[in-house]
Amino acid sequence: MSNLAVLPIIIPLISAIILVFFNSKVNISRGLAKLFSLINLSVALYINWYVLENGSIILETGDWAAPYGIILVVDSLAAILVLTTNLIAAACAFYAPNAGLERKEKFYFYPLFFFLISGVSGAFVTGDLFNLFVFFEVLLMASYGLIVLGGDKVQLRESLKYLLINVFSSMLFVTAIAFLYAVVGTVNMAHIAQRVQEVEQQGVLTAIGVLLFFVFATKAALFPLYYWLPKSYVVPNPVISALFGALLTKVGIYSILRVFSLIFVYKLELTHETFIWIAGLSMIFGVIGALSTNNIKLIIAYNIIPAIGFIILGIGVLNQESLGGSVYYLIHDMIIKAALFLIVGVIAYIAGTSDLRKMGGLINYYPFLGWLLFVAAFVLAGIPPFSGFIGKLLLLQGAFKEGEIAIVIIGLLTSLLILYSIMKIFIKGFWGDKDAMGDFKKKPVKGMIAPIVFLLAFSVALGVGAEYFYPIVDSIAAYLLDPEIYIDSVLKE
Repeated sequence: MSNLAVLPIIIPLISAIILVFFNSKVNISRGLAKLFSLINLSVALYINWYVLENGSIILETGDWAAPYGIILVVDSLAAILVLTTNLIAAACAFYAPNAGLERKEKFYFYPLFFFLISGVSGAFVTGDLFNLFVFFEVLLMASYGLIVLGGDKVQLRESLKYLLINVFSSMLFVTAIAFLYAVVGTVNMAHIAQRVQEVEQQGVLTAIGVLLFFVFATKAALFPLYYWLPKSYVVPNPVISALFGALLTKVGIYSILRVFSLIFVYKLELTHETFIWIAGLSMIFGVIGALSTNNIKLIIAYNIIPAIGFIILGIGVLNQESLGGSVYYLIHDMIIKAALFLIVGVIAYIAGTSDLRKMGGLINYYPFLGWLLFVAAFVLAGIPPFSGFIGKLLLLQGAFKEGEIAIVIIGLLTSLLILYSIMKIFIKGFWGDKDAMGDFKKKPVKGMIAPIVFLLAFSVALGVGAEYFYPIVDSIAAYLLDPEIYIDSVLKE
């Protein structure tokens, strides 16, 4: 059953190649994209069940034993993130045909879509630091193609900034890997984790760890490296924004979680204490950005930054409660950010603008959409009993247990401001008299609401069904706190 590990990579890759040949036939491409996304989701569900029942799946490609060959590792963390990725991909595949993408669909939208999913899944399941770089490049190349689809002036400007930042961070990434290989003689993550305990050059290793953190922090948009993200994520179509907001920054934060719970765990007073400060600043500056704009897409984009801050907080505190909170919040935020980007995409479409100052009273025409936004705001802000509350509760409990009172207060205040920033869209955009929009003509939203409901249902279930989900997340946290389990399973010691 070890070949299961390659399926989350190979199925979307084959899907992308097939869709290249049907590129000019939009209706066939749409149907195939929906079919392939459901196949991917079914496989991810089965893999998740198998890992929970039988433990990690280790694939030694070409029968080259670790650490010499390319290793794929689907452990409980990777499995649940691959599943979440494919939930979002399925929702986006069903939303896309109704999102006014027809001109863009003819320019290889669906092949690029599946190449992106393949790259994201590969980043989650690889057990090799160099191949983590390779999968980053796969997903980034797909994202370069997606962000410029449409060719608007603002898209070209923001895509240039997005490309330059990512090319620079990728150059630093491969340089850091080269330095690390020179010190420990391997790029297999389990083997690196084993060897860093034996290497005497701790100062050099710490410098490499800081360089890797800089690379991942840039890709995850942590403070102060988030400046490239907000406008880059709002210029494409809502489907592309949803994919970017839900997945791309999360691969960066996953990389920090994996590397700094497995490899660089010997100098916590430097690395992980710094993470806590960066977490607090990311929360503060991210929510300030969300409050400072009247562009509904920018409000959601800025809210990515405090969410990443909450996740890095758990990695910095590094106890079982906080790591469980990071994993829970990571899954929750992937789903709710995708849902929110799709919601504001519908709002911008029906209102004909993204500017809150030019809309109002939409609740009279689209009441169901308005209440979906209302629920999504509560989920994102962490109001009980929704999933955001469970993740934040675990994170703040873990921080309080370690005496980090200041960051607990910042987290609580940030949560209230996040709620206000989203409710601002509801109050200004939906509340008001029926004539607030002037001569408003209702537009059809058929096919756009169901994918949003699908994502919100999962997000609500994560909170309401916490009694079932929490033990799984707690076991992942315990697993992350004991690197020897990962090392032994990969190196078979």
